[in-house]
Amino acid sequence: MVDIKDPENTLFLDLKDGRVTIELRPDLAPKHCARIKELAREGFYDGIVFHRVIDGFMAQTGDPTGTGFGGSGQNIEAEFSDEEHIEGSCSMARSADPDSGDSQFFLCFDRAPHLDTQYTFWGQIIDGMEHVHAIKKGSPFDNGSVTDPDSIIKMSVAADV
Repeated sequence: MVDIKDPENTLFLDLKDGRVTIELRPDLAPKHCARIKELAREGFYDGIVFHRVIDGFMAQTGDPTGTGFGGSGQNIEAEFSDEEHIEGSCSMARSADPDSGDSQFFLCFDRAPHLDTQYTFWGQIIDGMEHVHAIKKGSPFDNGSVTDPDSIIKMSVAADV
């Protein structure tokens, strides 16, 4: 069992293989952390698939349509930082527009320096990374597109559990 310092700023991400614990970083991305907690509390993420998963890079989720083109309908202004994208980093997905982040996010499988200062880093996995590594991978020939993808069973704020 992992030591949770701040239950209000900790997420539980329940996957098919077990629970992942994410420590939020409101010091780096206060608006994104607040929005992710709001969506988690609404049950928005429950059942959403990992539609893009690239082995050795990242697993992307948060699109209710499962296509990579959907979201919650509320874009959030970028909150870029100098935090390095390492194994277990959690960041917002976006289009070419830096302020297009909405509900989609990705979990890094490994160090990804090309993402640093380009994507809003909002959290770090502190437990259960083995369950993230077990997420079904997508096709390396189709930008990580996943056939019969794994999904988020439930995402919740630790203070509510």
